[in-house]
Amino acid sequence: MVVEVRLYATLRRYAPSSPYGVITVDVPAGSSVLDLVKKIEINPTEIHLIMVNGIGCEFDQIVSNGDRVGLFPPVGGG
Repeated sequence: MVVEVRLYATLRRYAPSSPYGVITVDVPAGSSVLDLVKKIEINPTEIHLIMVNGIGCEFDQIVSNGDRVGLFPPVGGG
């Protein structure tokens, strides 16, 4: 199944072929967000917020075909 992944801020470096940080990833049915993150080789500690179809969730959320997954790093500022 195919999932759209949107990488924000510093996580965009994991999608060098996409200047906007949007990639599609093919994962097996029953995959969790953590499975997806591992497939695109992101260290889970770099992710602070996960959104699936606009709803906040955790790494154990199961994704479905066509889902939109947003991954956000911790935000700094000052």
